[in-house]
Amino acid sequence: MRHVLQAPHRLMFFIGAGNVFLAMAWWAAWLVSARWPGVFRMAQPTQYAGWLHAIVMQYQVLASFVFGFLLTVFPRWMGLPDLPRARYVPVGIGVFGGQVATLCGVLGWAPGVPVGLALTLAGWTWGLAQLAMLVVRERGTTWHARSCLTALTLGWIGLCAWAMYVAGGSPLWAFAAIKLGTFGFLLPMYLTVAHRMFPFFAGNAVPGYTPWRPLWLLALAFALVLLHLVLELFHAYAWSWAADMPLLMLTTYLCWRWWPRGKAPDLLLVLFLGLAWLPVTFALFFAQSVAYLLTGVYMLGRAPAHALFIGFFGSVLVAMVTRVTQGHSGRPLVMPPVAWFAFASLQVVAVVRIAAELTQDPMRWQAIAAIGWLIALGPWALRLGRIYLAPRIDGKPG
Repeated sequence: MRHVLQAPHRLMFFIGAGNVFLAMAWWAAWLVSARWPGVFRMAQPTQYAGWLHAIVMQYQVLASFVFGFLLTVFPRWMGLPDLPRARYVPVGIGVFGGQVATLCGVLGWAPGVPVGLALTLAGWTWGLAQLAMLVVRERGTTWHARSCLTALTLGWIGLCAWAMYVAGGSPLWAFAAIKLGTFGFLLPMYLTVAHRMFPFFAGNAVPGYTPWRPLWLLALAFALVLLHLVLELFHAYAWSWAADMPLLMLTTYLCWRWWPRGKAPDLLLVLFLGLAWLPVTFALFFAQSVAYLLTGVYMLGRAPAHALFIGFFGSVLVAMVTRVTQGHSGRPLVMPPVAWFAFASLQVVAVVRIAAELTQDPMRWQAIAAIGWLIALGPWALRLGRIYLAPRIDGKPG
């Protein structure tokens, strides 16, 4: 286990691999039991299972990878020393312990959800404080770090909103927590990392590629996403097209402008293929909003959200974590077969989950999609765990 603790990304990606598998194993089992109760039965948790699924995926599963990345790159972006072990291990304890306790709670341990929340909030608070201290210490102004810190702070507020609900507050607190996790925390975070890293990677790998990443572009995208967040928080679904249309146009232009025109390595190509889910996402959100404006019917259900969650977040997660893992374990910067399997399978899973909203039996297809997620990411997660339990193959530290 000592190798896992040698760097923030090692610990948090190892935890993230475990969190991915555990979270989706529970969710797939719950969907199967709900759709086919004759197969086996699972009790309904005190909190609605669908809300718990969203909270676990946003604030525990994906947050594991986010913290692992930020705790590694923040010092490097700012020219500061790497963080010592004592400053990142508590984050891992909180996020992993929090998810395990939460899942024990949904399986019947009465204190599980509040204990899991307390651990998760403690890990988040510690990690946010470490990153904030780095921003205060830097001599210059690293705008990407400040953007990430803003998104992380909005996520922390969302986690506090979930705490209000768990403590007995209105279900509106749970609604706010989920929306803040999606449009306050994860989407701005992914957009910020894409803005900084994708053109940079392409410039290093594709001859003649000119990176283009003006800061106004990031500011505009962040502002439009926050507008969508505000409209959702106030249930103004009939008017969210006002944010979704410009986001559709902006993300379509980004895909065209950033796309490598020359021959690109597979490990770079998958980043941009994942990015291509963004215009799909906002086309669905736009269509949903216009349909609601004209008919009052929420026609696409959770289809746009899962184009974002599985299509964009999931695809870019596999692409980015694979890249970091290959490079920081001393391996060649190539897309290994198990990562290709995960990435390609996720595209199928995303389509199935989106289409599920349009079928006569959506829960059947939701369960199939959840099982597909496990099949897609299971081998990939196991490979991550094996890599981070071992030293770098090139003998270098870290």
